[in-house]
Amino acid sequence: MAALGWLTPRRRSATARSVLAGEASAEAARKSSQEATEVPESSEAEPEFPVLGDEEAAAFFDLDNTVMQGAALFHFGRGLYKRKFFETRDLAKFAWQQAWFRLAGVEDPEHMQDARDSALSIVKGHRVSELMSIGEEIYDEYMAERIWPGTRALAQAHLDAGQKVWLVTAAPVEIAQVIARRLGLTGALGTVAESVDGVYTGKLVGEPLHGPAKAEAVRALASAEGLDLARCAAYSDSHNDIPMLSLVGHPYAINPDTKLRKHARRLDWRLRDYRTGRKAAKVGIPAAAGVGAVAGGTAAAIALHRRRR
Repeated sequence: MAALGWLTPRRRSATARSVLAGEASAEAARKSSQEATEVPESSEAEPEFPVLGDEEAAAFFDLDNTVMQGAALFHFGRGLYKRKFFETRDLAKFAWQQAWFRLAGVEDPEHMQDARDSALSIVKGHRVSELMSIGEEIYDEYMAERIWPGTRALAQAHLDAGQKVWLVTAAPVEIAQVIARRLGLTGALGTVAESVDGVYTGKLVGEPLHGPAKAEAVRALASAEGLDLARCAAYSDSHNDIPMLSLVGHPYAINPDTKLRKHARRLDWRLRDYRTGRKAAKVGIPAAAGVGAVAGGTAAAIALHRRRR
């Protein structure tokens, strides 16, 4: 893929593969968003933040355990197994990785890498359009009920202010785009799998959109869209996303892991935990998120109660 030339000078080092992954993801996200239907403006009262009508601001949301409970890639794997894309032993591996993610509440690099390698081998030779269609079905089957209402309310606050909202995830960009579209968001930055004539080759463009690569993707997209990162917001649960969170003027720690919680408190970032219904450690969260927090906590309590019955 030809270089896009979008990146502004970086104050820290980034691997060439991170830059390539970020540029590829930003290009895929912009192409997709240009084809999407615009989100209608809301008539709700203007919140203190985000600022209504600030066209140089946008919001970037991590997906796994920030917007959605669990990991999108693992839910996608379950859906592919149901459709006979792979065998039972592979499903057991996906199930173990998902269980670890849910219990530990953090991303394990080895588990995530294994999941990506498995996914690439599974989709090799399949058409991109086929996986997009299946992704729509899998969203309804496994993902829709796992969206955190509180985080969804935060995203809606940005949309209501007339700002663009992007998912930023290590999940395949096609699946991320499905989720973004179903949530009414602008688009998604995700890991770009190589395809030739609409067929997956089983290789990646650059590397998975994880850690520094996410920051590169956000930086590239901001440059292309004419955004002022100092006026943008970013949301994540993982310390792996500190590079992305550090890029923007309004970083939020959502359902944070231990390392991110400590980092956020040290830098006086805003926090919100929808897993327990706890109030934010900082004030200034959009009012819509307050309602979402209650809904998110209630939904989590009901789900836990059902599992125990």
